Amino acid sequence: MTEQPTTEADIHLIKQILPHRYPFLFIDKVKDIVEGESAVGIKNVTYNEPHFQGHFPAAPIMPGVTIVEAMAQTATVMAGLAMDVIGKDVLVYFMTIDNCKFRRMVVPGDVLELHVSVLRRRTKIWRMKGVAKVGDEIACEAEFSAMMDLKE
Repeated sequence: MTEQPTTEADIHLIKQILPHRYPFLFIDKVKDIVEGESAVGIKNVTYNEPHFQGHFPAAPIMPGVTIVEAMAQTATVMAGLAMDVIGKDVLVYFMTIDNCKFRRMVVPGDVLELHVSVLRRRTKIWRMKGVAKVGDEIACEAEFSAMMDLKE
C-alpha cells in the first residue's frame, strides 16, 4: 500500500517545515497541495497583527512585502513537502522577486488566498508564480525564486 500525498497542512505541519515563527509566520493553513507543483495558502488577516500598529493606525493595510512573504511561505510548505524536509533544519532564502504588482488593498477581516505554482526547479532553487486573492479579486501577483538550504 502506498502512502497518500499530503494535500493540506495545518499550523502544526507548517511549523515543522518553515523556520518562521510569530510575528513573522504569515500563513494559517495550506490546502490543495500538489507536491512539487502548486498549493493554496490561507491567511486570516486580523487587526491585532503587529504591522498594523504602524501601517497605518487610522487605516490599517497589510504591507505589500508581507503579502509577498506569505506567498513565499506557502510555496515553501509545498516545496518542503516535495523535498521531505518535515522536522529537518532548513532555511529558505529569497533570491528574486519579479513582476510584482499590487492591485487591491488587504485589510483586517479579509481572508487572503495565496495561489502558488512552480515555474521551474533546480535541486534546491525554486522559481514560483504567486497570486494573492481576496475573494475573486487579485490583491497581488509576483514571480519569485528562493533557495531551500537543508542543513545535513
